[in-house]
Amino acid sequence: MAQKSAPKTTKKTAATKKSSASKNTGPITGPLGDADREITGEVLQDTLLDLIDLHLVAKQAHWNVVGRFFRDVHLQLDELVTAARGYADDVAERSVAIGVSPDGRAATVAKGSGIPDFPADWRTDKQVIESIVDALAEVITRLRKRIDETDKTDLVSQDLLIAIASDLEKSHWMWQAQLA
Repeated sequence: MAQKSAPKTTKKTAATKKSSASKNTGPITGPLGDADREITGEVLQDTLLDLIDLHLVAKQAHWNVVGRFFRDVHLQLDELVTAARGYADDVAERSVAIGVSPDGRAATVAKGSGIPDFPADWRTDKQVIESIVDALAEVITRLRKRIDETDKTDLVSQDLLIAIASDLEKSHWMWQAQLA
């Protein structure tokens, strides 16, 4: 029986393997270089936390709203919950697509979200609307900064953030209109 000799490794092949290994820190690889992936991954992670918290705040408000316009506000909160959950999923999946593992655990959200706290008790329809306007304004402000951060790192992620910002800004306007 003839023995097989070990394949020869050229310097180019070794260098390529080392480069690939340093770029891949997990089982999913993506199209971005290390620095761009890191910046974009942080932007997406921070956005994910805000969106998860936004849907939780909206759900808390949904359960505790009272007042003359209860039904309208209650239903509008359901729309916001659905939208925020969908956006969060889109952001998390974009994160995975670039090779970054998203973290949406409750403890992570509690530590990292920038959304104002929402009280645990009953709130009038007007109080809820004011709280949601404030929460949306904060998410939008933070999101717009993140859009700028992705201008040089990943235009695909930036496009996603722009689409989310556009929808949230429309929602913000609709919530504000109720206070006029």
